[in-house]
Amino acid sequence: MTVTLFSPVEIGATSLKHRVVMAPLTRSRSVQPGDVPGEMMKEYYGQRASDGGLIISEATTIAVSGKGWYGAPGLYTDEQAEGWKGVVEAVHAKGGKMFSQLWHTGRASHVETTGGITPVSASAGTFEGGIVSTSTGWKPPSPARALEVSEIPQLLNDYRRAAERAMAAGFDGVELHGANGYLIDQFLQDGSNRRTDEYGGSIPNRARLLLEVMEVLGSVWGKGRIAVRIGPGGTYNGMSDSNVNALFDYVTEQLNRFELAYLHVIEPRVRGNTVINEGQGAIASERLKKIFNGKIVAAGGFEPKTAEETVEAGIADLVAFGRNFVANPDLVRRIRERLPLNPYDRDTFYTFDAKGYIDYPFYDAANRAGA
Repeated sequence: MTVTLFSPVEIGATSLKHRVVMAPLTRSRSVQPGDVPGEMMKEYYGQRASDGGLIISEATTIAVSGKGWYGAPGLYTDEQAEGWKGVVEAVHAKGGKMFSQLWHTGRASHVETTGGITPVSASAGTFEGGIVSTSTGWKPPSPARALEVSEIPQLLNDYRRAAERAMAAGFDGVELHGANGYLIDQFLQDGSNRRTDEYGGSIPNRARLLLEVMEVLGSVWGKGRIAVRIGPGGTYNGMSDSNVNALFDYVTEQLNRFELAYLHVIEPRVRGNTVINEGQGAIASERLKKIFNGKIVAAGGFEPKTAEETVEAGIADLVAFGRNFVANPDLVRRIRERLPLNPYDRDTFYTFDAKGYIDYPFYDAANRAGA
């Protein structure tokens, strides 16, 4: 029997009716001050929820010290958790499932976003070409200092508390953001990790922090309710590694012990929200599928046709859509019924109001308007 995008699938402890996933998409619309999910976010996610489909929340900050994007929501206060509860309820009301993506930006930050706290990373310094969203506009990141080994227990506790708040908010699970040049990725890749202690040097040492965080998340959520996003070969936020395949093969093999809900793989053909190798296939997912024992969610530059081909070929089990979900609140229906897609407006991806957020038309409304 051929597996398609619309075949049901089990991801750990969660049952889904199809394999079209809404990717985590930073959109900057939380209520300020406080980084609290409000009514606009509730409407946005509710619009995009589908019966039996998975939504992964936008990257959600675990602590003030980990903030790196103005307007991004958090999960480090009870008020934020209460705001997320309304969002999750809206998704569940339409039969959808939702995981919270937990985020620490590390060196991809600015003192304006952290309330004056110096950003931390695997190693001290900054990186070329980076920009950070602050309350006064886009700015180069502030110089970061190396995270001390003595500070890691507090970091792990920040992840624990965020995971607990995600559970209290009603999420179906949590995903660790381990990609796109943020803190976990900064420890993984040797272009940013120049440490000489037990968190640097060898691949097992550089993977140590990621695995310790996964232990913490598993202690809160149990088996089948945790996931992680990785970006093999990703260069966003100044990332690089001298042996990408060896690093991520090792990480993937180690992740097998956690009985994850899924492994979320960003294809190296994308950098941030931009596709840089249009014709390149799902090469990272195909490689890691041979190592990982569970379900793989592939992400990065997919269109309906390429997503269908990827699932049918067994390269990945599910496919996450980003830009097309931004512009099409009813994307699942449009793919299923092969309806035309709304174009997305990149200029409104990271603005702060309803335009380009909750005003994209559903297919029927667009059809009536054009009739």
